[in-house]
Amino acid sequence: MRVGIIPVTPLEQNCSLLWCTKTMRGALVDPGGDLPKLKQALEKTGVTLEKILVTHGHLDHCGQAGVLAKELGVPIEGPQEEDRFWISQLDDDGARWNMEAHTFEPDRWLEDGDKVTVGDLELDVVHCPGHTPGHVVFHHGPSKFAMVGDVLFQGGIGRWDFPRGNLEDLVNSITQKLWPLGDDVTFVPGHGPVSTFGQERRTNPFVSDAALERGLPG
Repeated sequence: MRVGIIPVTPLEQNCSLLWCTKTMRGALVDPGGDLPKLKQALEKTGVTLEKILVTHGHLDHCGQAGVLAKELGVPIEGPQEEDRFWISQLDDDGARWNMEAHTFEPDRWLEDGDKVTVGDLELDVVHCPGHTPGHVVFHHGPSKFAMVGDVLFQGGIGRWDFPRGNLEDLVNSITQKLWPLGDDVTFVPGHGPVSTFGQERRTNPFVSDAALERGLPG
């Protein structure tokens, strides 16, 4: 497995190009915009796009996923269906943020415990609500690697002040769903640099073990 990070949209969202080195078939995770840049990455790597994966319904993560899927003739998998209301308002959100974004219908809504395949790779789906109610994380156990969207960042956590966001759910998702995957898991967040779960358990001011002993962030 190989992964390349391609920042897209004015919000510098980390779109990931994930591919199976054996088959050279891949997936774009959260193609929120800048489609020419994403197509260029496919051409440069020689990867055949097999599908689009979406962690959650915010426009910087999936505003142009439907457009790209239609242009390239590939399916969209994710997020969990509780994010349908976010995806249904992408056209309005795009106008509000002065970004191109369009509503779409995923070919497959995902649930906790589902599997998604990319070439010969198989990734686990982990439902992690809190930032949005239908947010999912993609985890590849053999590579000790995860794409966590806006659940967790280096030194931070996702916002919980959006409609149907919830701080307690977010912290539970991180501590009960992500931490058990292992301290040695490297993760790509939705924004900013990569980190490991172990690093965040030691140093994250919101969800480190020491921080949580003091209580939930305010």
